[in-house]
Amino acid sequence: MLKLIKNDPWLEPYQQIIQERYDKIKLKEKEITKNNTISLSDFANGYIYFGLNKTLNGWVIREWAPNATEIFLIGSFNDWKQENKYKLNPIDGGVWELHLNSDDIHHLDYYKLYIKWDGGSGDRIPAWCRYVVQDEQTHLFSGQVWEPENKYEYKNKHFTPSTSPLLIYESHIGMGTEKEDVGTYNEFRENILPRVKEKGYNTIQLMAIQEHPYYGSFGYHVSSFFASSSRFGTPDELRQLIDEAHGMGIAIIMDIVHSHAVKNETEGLGRLDGSYDLYFHGDDRRVHPAWDSLCFNYGKDEVMHFLLSNCKYWLEEFKFDGYRFDGVTSMLYYSHGLEESFVGYENYYNGKQDFDAICYLTLANKLIHEVNPNAITVAEEVSGMPGLALSPEKGGYGFDYRMAMNIPDFWIKTIKELKHEDWDPSAIFWEVTNRRAEEKTVSYVESHDQALVGDKTVIFRLIDKEMYWHMSKFTPSMVVDRGIALHKMIRLVTATTINGGYLTFMGNEFGHPEWVDFPREGNDWSYKYARRQWSLNEDTTLKYHYMGDFDKEMISLVKSKDNFQELPIIKIWEKKEDNILAYMRGDFLFIYNFNPTQSFTDYGMLVPEGEYKVILNTDEKRFGGFGLTNDEIHHFSHFDELYKKHNKGWLKVYIPAHTAVVLKKVSKQLI
Repeated sequence: MLKLIKNDPWLEPYQQIIQERYDKIKLKEKEITKNNTISLSDFANGYIYFGLNKTLNGWVIREWAPNATEIFLIGSFNDWKQENKYKLNPIDGGVWELHLNSDDIHHLDYYKLYIKWDGGSGDRIPAWCRYVVQDEQTHLFSGQVWEPENKYEYKNKHFTPSTSPLLIYESHIGMGTEKEDVGTYNEFRENILPRVKEKGYNTIQLMAIQEHPYYGSFGYHVSSFFASSSRFGTPDELRQLIDEAHGMGIAIIMDIVHSHAVKNETEGLGRLDGSYDLYFHGDDRRVHPAWDSLCFNYGKDEVMHFLLSNCKYWLEEFKFDGYRFDGVTSMLYYSHGLEESFVGYENYYNGKQDFDAICYLTLANKLIHEVNPNAITVAEEVSGMPGLALSPEKGGYGFDYRMAMNIPDFWIKTIKELKHEDWDPSAIFWEVTNRRAEEKTVSYVESHDQALVGDKTVIFRLIDKEMYWHMSKFTPSMVVDRGIALHKMIRLVTATTINGGYLTFMGNEFGHPEWVDFPREGNDWSYKYARRQWSLNEDTTLKYHYMGDFDKEMISLVKSKDNFQELPIIKIWEKKEDNILAYMRGDFLFIYNFNPTQSFTDYGMLVPEGEYKVILNTDEKRFGGFGLTNDEIHHFSHFDELYKKHNKGWLKVYIPAHTAVVLKKVSKQLI
């Protein structure tokens, strides 16, 4: 019996389905690895074979286009003309090929394919193109040869990410600067990497790396899967960014988009060879109903080859440390998870799941860890599919982590619908710890999803218009004080109950104002909201730094104990009437008073007997609090005969309203 089922008896009715999925995946792996005579990594070498590649004697370009009747390589090297010298020849399996001399193409030349098919023709960017640029005047995209004489030499060739715990700083290169413009790889490397290092995060999740025609898509409508976005700089500048991050001890994972592709035809894969079903479904499954994009046909070996090769490519060629897979829920279900409520196990095994997608994701995870055993994979998945973050051998799909997407939804709902005095500590604790015990998660309060135009960040939901008038230290506001207090508490309870990792979106840790809105027709193509105002956090006359300073200390606390995420979470106390929650992890005691008006003196709770000292307090003045407690005082448990055999005593503490305090047990002394 697979361990997934052993761990969860409620899955026993679906044992046959789960086992069949596993067996079919093994069979598919055996098929594509030629009866296991080659590895998955060998199978995923497509980028070495396809696309434009430099050889010892010249160049070779190959493209899979079975519906094509003629293909020409055109570009700046031949004045964009169709010439027999640059005509590709058909070989086996719908593949076209052209060999050229060294002098026929040069570094930085522009190029495309001109493809003819029965009934039509058009310019196309090769599917495996590794560098794509946009003309500033015409706005048209072309491939550009990137083959510098001196290849980038990595300084940090052996890097192992830190995952004890995983602390992710979700980032976007373009909006990483303060200027109203598009930021670059170099600017991010020079200005943001040191900030992330100083904040204490050990991993950066980079969005929008794969080339995308529309900047405002946030990078989620990909056109060229093997090309790093040229709007941020060159491939080697991205390599240097990753290299220097590794030198700082920071891992870089990519937000990879294999759940769908942009519909564009001249820039993307939409009708590369004139057909509608080359990489995508050819029927009513072709177009994603919510995203207006194209859905891959994962059942095609060529698509499997393309996407698996893409996974290996970014690991090998750029030294990425893994991936956050976007839109996994959309991949898993024929419905894309739309208008479905996943309220029972039958929703995962009722035949409405896309096995081809499940097979691809499982093999992708196996491949990634075969290429780099230390690689990190995270699934953005909302349905709760059992086993997603469990190894295939145990009946899972191989991800290292899954996003705890329930947590940000809970916080939004709580803030929107409940008065602060009605916040339920039991509900809070349940939500931040509600996960399958054997599957690691990445907990977070908000990601880029909650920061986009049309939504609100947590800080904006808490203080609303006061953001515009009372963020100066010289303009007191009870609303702002309360909002900052809750902002800290929400993050603390989320970050300190993790069982895998924690994530924040760049700038949100210090309460970055307003939303994220990329240049578009509706905002006069403005970059005003597609940036990060770091100066707000650095200005000591403003209140933003209170939240930023607290976040740094909170991350430091989580890192102070190796494998903090593995410490058992033991509930110590909860009382809805008081709005009090307390729990322990190892020697750390976390106490929260969510009550907006009532402070408690000598509030008692049973704890392991001993001496405790305060190591973090959200009410400290340096974090924008009121400093109502003397945190130099040590606290001692009080002996109670009733609990002697349990080695427990009563700890009595003063807990001001809207305050969280973290204590650490330092000895076994009693009073």
